Amino acid sequence: MDRFLIDECLSGELVAAAKARGYDAAYVPHLGKAGWQDWNLVPFAVDNDYIVVTLNRRDFLRLHAGLELHPGLVILIAQAPDNRGPHQAELFAKALDAYAAMNTDLVNKVMEVHADGNVHIRDWNAADHDAGHIDNPKR
Repeated sequence: MDRFLIDECLSGELVAAAKARGYDAAYVPHLGKAGWQDWNLVPFAVDNDYIVVTLNRRDFLRLHAGLELHPGLVILIAQAPDNRGPHQAELFAKALDAYAAMNTDLVNKVMEVHADGNVHIRDWNAADHDAGHIDNPKR
């Protein structure tokens, strides 16, 4: 079963959105991991087969770029001031739509959902990534 780990920078309501579509999902604070550093959260996600969902693009791209194998990464690129609850839910719904339409899983991939609703998916692990993409999401 596909599992999503919703980062604490996002609304806990995204867990319910994932579960409503039949996916397993967990919220970092509900797992007792609130305040964990990203470099601790990524190994936890990998060990427990979670696809990480976050707003924290730069840190998670760097951490996933160093992995040989990971379940996947979803980054919601919301623009302030619309980076709170309702807008997050809209972007996550776009991510879930795109995920459902895929003919494969997100293993070793990153899915980025931009504020305008565009979804981009690319390979992202130690062997296949574009380091310049970390600082420039339009690349």
